[in-house]
Amino acid sequence: MNEDEGKYCIVCGGMVPSGSDVRRIDIDGKSIGINGLDEIIAQVKALNPESDIRIKDELVAAVSKKNYIPTKKRDAYAEALLREYRASADRDGRK
Repeated sequence: MNEDEGKYCIVCGGMVPSGSDVRRIDIDGKSIGINGLDEIIAQVKALNPESDIRIKDELVAAVSKKNYIPTKKRDAYAEALLREYRASADRDGRK
């Protein structure tokens, strides 16, 4: 593989997320790039989920369509995504 082909994850072998629609967040002490996170958060907000459990489920389901989530790290991803969701809601003046 040469550098022109892109960068690949040493864990899953997939392409490392990069580009303007990738946002890096802290998950279990590591900075992880998430493709389309801002758009995903907006979509979940539009659903008006009533509980943190539903918010986490919706976020993880949507994120996993464009990003690899290791099974053993699902809960850590869910918590980090909820934290980002809440921060976004705070910026928007929502609950």
